[in-house]
Amino acid sequence: MKNNFFEKYAGVLVNYSTKVKENDLVLIKLESYLAEPLAKEIYRAVIKNGAHPIVRCSVDGLNEIFLKNANDNQLNYIDPISKLEFNTVDAIISIGAPLNVKALSNVDSSKMAKRSGATRELSQTMLKRAEKGELNWVIADFPTQALAQEAKMSLDEYFEFVEKACYLDLDDPVSKWLEIGKEQKRIAEILNGTKKLHIVGNKTDIVFNVENRKWISCDGLNNFPDGEIFTSPVEDDINGTIYFDFPAIYRGNSANKIQLKIENGKVIEADAETGKDFLISMLDMDEGSRFIGEIAIGTNERVQNVTGNILFDEKIGGSIHMALGASYPETGGKNVSGLHWDIIKNMKENSFIYADEKLIYKDGKFVI
Repeated sequence: MKNNFFEKYAGVLVNYSTKVKENDLVLIKLESYLAEPLAKEIYRAVIKNGAHPIVRCSVDGLNEIFLKNANDNQLNYIDPISKLEFNTVDAIISIGAPLNVKALSNVDSSKMAKRSGATRELSQTMLKRAEKGELNWVIADFPTQALAQEAKMSLDEYFEFVEKACYLDLDDPVSKWLEIGKEQKRIAEILNGTKKLHIVGNKTDIVFNVENRKWISCDGLNNFPDGEIFTSPVEDDINGTIYFDFPAIYRGNSANKIQLKIENGKVIEADAETGKDFLISMLDMDEGSRFIGEIAIGTNERVQNVTGNILFDEKIGGSIHMALGASYPETGGKNVSGLHWDIIKNMKENSFIYADEKLIYKDGKFVI
């Protein structure tokens, strides 16, 4: 099963997500050696398409060493090779494969903020080139023992979970993602005409100004798996309270049952059942970290439970998520921060979303 799984997984990433064609320069980035079985199939598919692969595989622990020991000059430095790659390649396929999901738990948050601020140059280059049609990119994960353990599954169970979440158990997963994309684009078009988004639910009553902000349908082109519709709200016009019943995990640390009060776009009160100190430290990371960078609706019905992996968890069908910190320029967002922390809320019971006072979503389902 796994050999076929890797081949099918690679085929979707190469032929659908990044659309690799003859003579493309393709950067394949691996978090660790654990991703080798999938990396080989990605490499094979790229070669078969007549393209030119470059492989970059990191060594476990290097990021921790860097963040704990680097000075400010090093934290702010981006090497010219990375800049050249991001300005030159035609496709980037990034594969997460952690050996330890808690490795950065004890790293100084101010150092992480500085490094995130520095690497933003690369991500902005990638996003701007993608918007111009010069670059295709995708992020995916290889199932590891660390990810399975975090999800409270055996490795075999986690493989099966990933397969189903990505629709790789179907004969033609691409057709399914195209079907999902068509429906999500229909909803995004409706939301693109919306001025105010009003969310009501458990301990939640909040209004987001989304006027003239672009809603984007996510259907497997940049994240795999996928399944969400998102935008960046108007930075200074978000008001109300919101409660997140799912655990919020960020770089190995977590806060649970977060309650936020927001006025004029800024978090002015924050509480959590556990992890409050960590929550406050993230909110105080920099000038932009108390503002809202994203509001999104998860649509993947094959992801139903929190796994501790945000690539999957933010897609939970019947959920929304809101990000503290950096917004997405492609939606019209303007907030800048070293933080982008997606926090997830269950919307399956007594929960409603109104677009300009019209009910569009009830108890985990769109009603439009």
